[in-house]
Amino acid sequence: MSATVTERSVVKIITGQATSDGAGVRLSRVIGTPALDHFDPFLLLDEFKSDKPDDYLAGFPDHPHRGFETVTYMLAGSMRHKDHVGNQGELVAGSVQWMTAGRGIIHSEMPIQKDGLMWGFQLWVNLPARDKMTAPRYQDIPPDKIPEVALADGVRARVIAGEAGGVYGPVEGITTQPLYLDVTMAPRARLSHELPAGHNAFAYVYHGRVRFGPAEGGGAEMLSTGRLAVLGDGERLSAATGDGHARFLLLAARPLREPIARYGPFVMNTREEIVRAVEDYQRGALLG
Repeated sequence: MSATVTERSVVKIITGQATSDGAGVRLSRVIGTPALDHFDPFLLLDEFKSDKPDDYLAGFPDHPHRGFETVTYMLAGSMRHKDHVGNQGELVAGSVQWMTAGRGIIHSEMPIQKDGLMWGFQLWVNLPARDKMTAPRYQDIPPDKIPEVALADGVRARVIAGEAGGVYGPVEGITTQPLYLDVTMAPRARLSHELPAGHNAFAYVYHGRVRFGPAEGGGAEMLSTGRLAVLGDGERLSAATGDGHARFLLLAARPLREPIARYGPFVMNTREEIVRAVEDYQRGALLG
């Protein structure tokens, strides 16, 4: 006698809010707003997309991080990453950088291009208390190292982290055991994808329209471009398209269920740890 597989339903829909960050880069903030302050362990999700140079050329000059991870995924355009100890690299279309800031990194992300489309996402993922002061590290993944897999007829996914269709993403060793997929669906396609029960999950539609949730019994919602579906718990997610193509990010991770103390680029567990992070930064000892 087989157990019934539980379907994930849409429990909340979030629309991105226009804002700016860095030195004036225009973007849409989807997680990290009053509508969805965080979704453990996800702290922030931004989408930046513009073909107007004035919207992105100022970039993200030197700024610090402590206590969490930043994930930059580029769809179009290119940026140069550089940090305070001399690490540098180029984030090109299709690449991803998973940076574990740990006890401290001061870095910049600056556009290389002078015109054209700049499009991508930045995600912040929390670290557990035991790892917040770990040594910083980078996982820089070029486009050809991110595998793509067919998940159903008319459905393909780039696997950045976790497993899908028997294929594993290149990002490894992340405490929260994340799944990060970039899913492309043809018109009138259907997807049924397993997700770890107990992991928090969301889907963010960045092109077209997708219906998420069970085919029967309620809990399904149609989402259009620029909207995020917070998913309830369960073991499987169903998705379907109508007459058009669609693309969305599907993410899931193990929640930490720890206190969050947050101040700008620092995310710790207590107010005292935040004060120390600010003091360390001000006296040039962020890595201490």
